[in-house]
Amino acid sequence: MYQTIKKNQNCIAVTYKEEIYKLPIRDIFYFETVDNKAFFYCADKVYETKLKLYEFEELSEGTSFFRASKSVILNADKIRCVKPVLNGRFEATLENGEKVIISRQYVADLKKAFGL
Repeated sequence: MYQTIKKNQNCIAVTYKEEIYKLPIRDIFYFETVDNKAFFYCADKVYETKLKLYEFEELSEGTSFFRASKSVILNADKIRCVKPVLNGRFEATLENGEKVIISRQYVADLKKAFGL
């Protein structure tokens, strides 16, 4: 199943209020793991998934997604702007106004995703 998703980059199966949906990958703002659970954050909804962080990282390789911290994979296409904050980290403001911190160890990935 994962190979099909990677080839087509179309949709991922997710759960929302105990119902299963096909989520278009282009709608994902970021992927995050919290307390042994994984979530896809979109413009106005949060979907749960069974994927592990490393699995989604492999699936999204070669796309606009990049690792932003130990627990977040961010879609560069959904970033409105970025600014430096304390200790070499950056803060990304997404198209929906949400803010996500990019750890300093992943700033190089951010710059690569932005073509800097």
